[in-house]
Amino acid sequence: MNVQIEASWKQVLADEFEKPYFAALAQFLHEEKRTGKVIYPPGPLIFNAFNLTPFDQVKVVILGQDPYHGPGQAHGLSFSVPDGIKAPPSLVNIYKELNTDLGIPIRTSGNLESWARQGVFLLNAILSVRQAEPASHSQIGWQTFTDAVIRKLSEEREGLVFLFWGNYARKKKELIDTRKHVVLEAAHPSPLARGAFFGCRHFSQTNEVLKSMGKTPIEW
Repeated sequence: MNVQIEASWKQVLADEFEKPYFAALAQFLHEEKRTGKVIYPPGPLIFNAFNLTPFDQVKVVILGQDPYHGPGQAHGLSFSVPDGIKAPPSLVNIYKELNTDLGIPIRTSGNLESWARQGVFLLNAILSVRQAEPASHSQIGWQTFTDAVIRKLSEEREGLVFLFWGNYARKKKELIDTRKHVVLEAAHPSPLARGAFFGCRHFSQTNEVLKSMGKTPIEW
C-alpha cells in the first residue's frame, strides 16, 4: 500500500507500513470501499493529523478514540470537525473548559487545524469508521498502528505533553516513558461523564509545562 503521509512520519513509521497487519488493514479498507461501504474520514484525510503536524514538530498529543461517524464530521483530527459543521458535544465541553481555564471565548468553529499547525497532534486511536457505525473499525489493526505511533513519540522525542481523557485513553500511559514526558489525565469531555472533565485545567497546565521547557505555548 502506497501510504500518502507526511515525509517525516513516513520515515519514522516505515517499518510499520511493511508489517503483515498493515497490509491486512489496507486490504480491509479496500474491500469496504469495493463493496460500497461509506468510510469516514475520506481517504485523503485518514492521515490528516500526521500531515498537519510533522513528527519533529509535535509538542502536545491529544488522544481520541475513533472518528465521528456522521456525514461531513470526520476530517482526521481527534475531536475536530471541519468549518461549517456543528461542534459535537465533547468539543463543546472542551471549549467550555478552555473558557473557564484560560478565559478564551467559546468558538463557533469546531475546526482545530490551528492547534495541529502549532504542534498539537490530534490523534485518534482508530483512524477510520463506517458511516453510522461507531467503533466499526476498532478491530482491524488501527490500534496496533497508533500504539506504535505513541511508542515512537515516546522513544524518539523528549518533553512532550500527552493529554489522556477518559479510561480508554488513559490505558495508553503504559506506552510512554514518563521520565522524559508529561502525562495529564482527566475524565472524558463527553456529556456522559457528567461534567467530570471540567476543572482539569489541562490547557493552562500544558502551556506552563511548555514554557518551563523553553517552548512556545499553544494559542488555544
